[in-house]
Amino acid sequence: MRAVLQRVSSARVTVDQAVVGQIAHGWLVLLGVEQGDTVESVRWLSEKTVHLRAFADDQGKMNRSVLDLAGQVLIVSQFTLAAECRKGRRPSFERAAVPDEARKLYELFCDQVASMGVPVERGIFQADMQVALVNDGPVTFVIDHPQ
Repeated sequence: MRAVLQRVSSARVTVDQAVVGQIAHGWLVLLGVEQGDTVESVRWLSEKTVHLRAFADDQGKMNRSVLDLAGQVLIVSQFTLAAECRKGRRPSFERAAVPDEARKLYELFCDQVASMGVPVERGIFQADMQVALVNDGPVTFVIDHPQ
């Protein structure tokens, strides 16, 4: 499981020109589910997402989590994060989880983050989405579940 966390001052996702998810200050999470990912992967990555101290404290240091600042999280499924691009010129998606399994783990991730007290907005799984964001910093992290 791989996540790209982007610290944002705002973000939204639209499908067919309709806004389906929108947040103010917090994380935009692009989530890629790979073969072999489990409920444990979801638990680990959701904990990391909610508690990662990457927001400024009163001294301007990255010392607060999205939970500490009462921020929000917009979670967008992105299977292309499972792509293998080292060989050839066309990405291979063999590592990506099959859609039914990926959907289950994506939904579980969203629910897990919300259960920790962070407001969650979502994209639509397998939809053609447009994502707009104002990256704050910019601050971006790529986090892989240690398998």
